[in-house]
Amino acid sequence: MQTIDIINFIKINKELILMKFRKLILFLIFFCFCGFYVKLAFSQSLESVINSKNRTPNYVDRDKYRNPLETLNFFKINNKMKVIELQPSGGNSPGGWYTEILAPYLQKEGKLIAAHFNPNESKWRAKMRKGFEERIKKNPDFKNIEMSVLSMPPTKLSSDNSVDMVLTFRNLHNWLKAGYLKEVFQVTYDALKPGGIFGVVEHRAPSNFSIKDMNKTGYVTEDLAINFATSVGFLLEESSEINSNNLDAKDHSNGVWNLLPTLKLSDPNDIEKYLIIGESDRMTLRFIKPIN
Repeated sequence: MQTIDIINFIKINKELILMKFRKLILFLIFFCFCGFYVKLAFSQSLESVINSKNRTPNYVDRDKYRNPLETLNFFKINNKMKVIELQPSGGNSPGGWYTEILAPYLQKEGKLIAAHFNPNESKWRAKMRKGFEERIKKNPDFKNIEMSVLSMPPTKLSSDNSVDMVLTFRNLHNWLKAGYLKEVFQVTYDALKPGGIFGVVEHRAPSNFSIKDMNKTGYVTEDLAINFATSVGFLLEESSEINSNNLDAKDHSNGVWNLLPTLKLSDPNDIEKYLIIGESDRMTLRFIKPIN
């Protein structure tokens, strides 16, 4: 009898039940979309950060040479990672060219550690670090950056096996000239978790360049970079031509500094020539710390 009553109730109230069911479905759909948009509000996509108006305009102008979206995707970054950027400012980027992208991208769900200069090593390094620290205080996109130190010779960057990714952009020639390139690779290896990624972008020398040539010009051979990295335990997972430039002949009187953005020219009349070349030809390498 009770079963019959239930069936009759459903028949009589069919439209009411369907209406309530539709409202429940709409509520669930709305709830899911709200969750999606709340997540977007707290975590920016890599592409939206790169297209942000918060970036320094003359830094944005260099995107065509540095290809940040393609480069960071090649390194397999995601916004939940704990990432170290090695020496994020210097030369013509006192605020950190890639830092402007990495800091807001990792701000909500990840962590960016800036392994900056040791201020005790020189007045210039102290000035650069102070300028970077001032920018952290003033720029909301930088507020969650954690400061670390990359000394020469290098010491521990972070706790062993504690970070997901370490990135370096156009720094290898400096460490090579200082005599500590292998040591930088070693502390990088130590800081990464097993399976962690080491992403490298560097001015690429012709394969026949000697160490002397590299130190003079600022270009580093791909073989040397790979050999130093694998000697401390890294595996080369993949290389890319994302940042290659066939117009760069690498025979400039002032080395890589003849090119943009430095434009250190012996003859000012050469400026058009170097503007046409653009920035340097660069290697882009992704290393991995083995899991076993």
